Amino acid sequence: MTTSRRQFLQACGVLGLGAAVSGVPAVASAARVGKDYKVQETRFLMGTVVTITALHPSKQLGEEAIGRSFEEMVRLEALLSRYKNDSPVSVLNRDGRLSGIPQELAEVVRNARLISKLSDNAFDVTIKPVVDLFTEKANRNGEMKLSKAEFKEALALVDASSLIQKRDSIRLNREGMGVTLDGIAKGFIVDKASAVLAAYGAKNHMINAGGDIRTMGEKAGSKPWVVAVQDPDKNGNYPAVIQMNTGALATSGGYEVFYDKNHMYHHLVSPQSGMSPNNVASVSVMAPSVMEADALATAAFIMQTHRGLQFIEGLNGREALFVTKNGMKASTTHFG
Repeated sequence: MTTSRRQFLQACGVLGLGAAVSGVPAVASAARVGKDYKVQETRFLMGTVVTITALHPSKQLGEEAIGRSFEEMVRLEALLSRYKNDSPVSVLNRDGRLSGIPQELAEVVRNARLISKLSDNAFDVTIKPVVDLFTEKANRNGEMKLSKAEFKEALALVDASSLIQKRDSIRLNREGMGVTLDGIAKGFIVDKASAVLAAYGAKNHMINAGGDIRTMGEKAGSKPWVVAVQDPDKNGNYPAVIQMNTGALATSGGYEVFYDKNHMYHHLVSPQSGMSPNNVASVSVMAPSVMEADALATAAFIMQTHRGLQFIEGLNGREALFVTKNGMKASTTHFG
């Protein structure tokens, strides 16, 4: 995955750092808490800092559960990252077609296509040509210079309907197209890592992958997990503090990855206009899975506040919090 697009801080006492950090060594700890051990480990994966906190009756088995969970993240990142030259996604982008696809890639693409339809293409994994153009022309010290011809050419390649998926193959129907799973794959990987923890007996746990958060059960003392939504201005004025048992939370924000000095161009791009919406600072979504929360937060950000709120309100069991550029907050009825 790319540099973190979503960031939360202060998750159950764990600092969820943004992905501007690199070369972070693995840090692990374990302590007895009542009848269980609280085992925790932090590693740098998927372009961000990932912290897993788990409760287990056995310190050794708790550490093994976390180790297996990280192994699953590494395995899935190798399948789903467009930044690894030999990954299936990179092969698809290079050749325009891919046969014998791994079932995990098939599942992610299938869900991406469903959410694209659900959101009237506000979420569209074929946005890669425009994002690549922004990356190529990036000028963080001044204005980004884009020619109308280049921009028009890149935007013309954004077309969710030209991403064709069959049982064991994926095809891009137009030359020059490409996909980026940045807005959905990290959430999928976190969900799978959570399932591994549970399978190894760590049924009470939290994963914080640069703000993609999955909680299960309870933390020590039979208390809910506590997550503070990051302040887009990073002044410590958290827009919301949420108590969670089993659930998922993800945030999309334009304040982490940008391509020009004025932050007018960032990684969240409208598939219709090819521009980065700039009225909203961040959108946080609660959903049954991190994969879904991840993609829905991106779609709602592209839609902006009014339409985005209506969109999330229409989905049972999903909630959202919007923070605008001027610091105003708007949320669905039951967020938090």
